[in-house]
Amino acid sequence: MPSTTYRDLTTLEEFVAVVQLEREIWGPGYDDVVPVPIFAVTIKRGGILIGAFRDDRLTGFVYSLAGIKDGAPTQWSHMLGVVDERRNDGLGYRLKLLQRDRTLGMGLDLVEWTFDPMQTVNAHFNFAKLGIIVEDYETNIYGESTSALHRGNPTDRFVAQWWTRTPRVEQRLAGSMPMAPVAIVERANRSRAVGEWREPVELDDSLEARRISVEIPMGFTEMLSRAPALALEWRAATRQLFTAYLSRRYRVVEFFLERASRTGTYLLVRQD
Repeated sequence: MPSTTYRDLTTLEEFVAVVQLEREIWGPGYDDVVPVPIFAVTIKRGGILIGAFRDDRLTGFVYSLAGIKDGAPTQWSHMLGVVDERRNDGLGYRLKLLQRDRTLGMGLDLVEWTFDPMQTVNAHFNFAKLGIIVEDYETNIYGESTSALHRGNPTDRFVAQWWTRTPRVEQRLAGSMPMAPVAIVERANRSRAVGEWREPVELDDSLEARRISVEIPMGFTEMLSRAPALALEWRAATRQLFTAYLSRRYRVVEFFLERASRTGTYLLVRQD
């Protein structure tokens, strides 16, 4: 089996290859690619761009920019892309580990990025495998997306905080998976089956418990194309809950996949 190699990308030719890969991954109609001049400038001033190669073919990359949060330098991870045939072999995970290594080498503690809270597999990856936390919910942060995966649905996003030196992150990277909460957790919503889909019901944004849960359905990407009205309903419902609770000093600390019921559950804990 061909081996995979990784290296930092620093030349104009490599930047061109990344732009081509962006279009391959996100589709020919995707107009939000990072262009070559932006790569050229940001990499010279603290950005990180790492490529994964198989037989000299670029098959994945991770890209972050130098940033500032609360007066401290950070990395803002803008893109992680992997070709379709390699999405199930751990390539994205290895690229994130290398990004962490580069960040630690700069003496930095924090990497941030946005992700769609309705994407269950991505949520599982971010919380269970990387050990992120979330304190911020951004409403339609990118405006109308040109990606076929998101068109017609607001680009609401969580902001992931990956505190690279913490015991929590070290434990997750060592393979320690989170346990389902034992203490009492109040449910901020529920869902019910409607044909092949699930719809949100029983929303409550006024709970005061220390630990609460928010449920989402699996298969949101498919829902976007096949049941867009229901996808929009889910977006509105989860926006209501997350904006309410995060504004009241809750943070999102875990995510649990429940494949049998085709749902996922976020655990939110109030910061005292």
